[in-house]
Amino acid sequence: MTPQDLAYTHAAAFTQSRPWMDREFADLLDNRFTHVVGTAESFALFQVIADEAELLTIATHPSHQRQGLALKSMHEWHAKARKLGATRAFLDVAADNHPAIALYNRCGYTQCGLRKGYYLRENAEKIDAIVMECDLT
Repeated sequence: MTPQDLAYTHAAAFTQSRPWMDREFADLLDNRFTHVVGTAESFALFQVIADEAELLTIATHPSHQRQGLALKSMHEWHAKARKLGATRAFLDVAADNHPAIALYNRCGYTQCGLRKGYYLRENAEKIDAIVMECDLT
């Protein structure tokens, strides 16, 4: 997957907030702690530092949604994070993103924090971010 592939899928999937650009993906992938799993149609980008992993973003192109690809990407990034020594995983999700919250709950995540007004929507509305964690052991 190229940074352009990731940016294309991210832009298609993230229509309520600013999608990440290919340059941003390229910069992240240049970091030795950043990893990506999945395909150009559905991927997870994450970092592992010491024994903690953080999901930076996950995206599935709308034409490939509802096929279990995001769940597969979640399992893949968890497995790779474990191999890299992670014992805990973290992520944040917009409080109004109910499908993503359901996915994360299904994968064993629970809320551990809240960032008030963290996400800015296209209409300038501020949405809270729910911070979630999962034990990977």
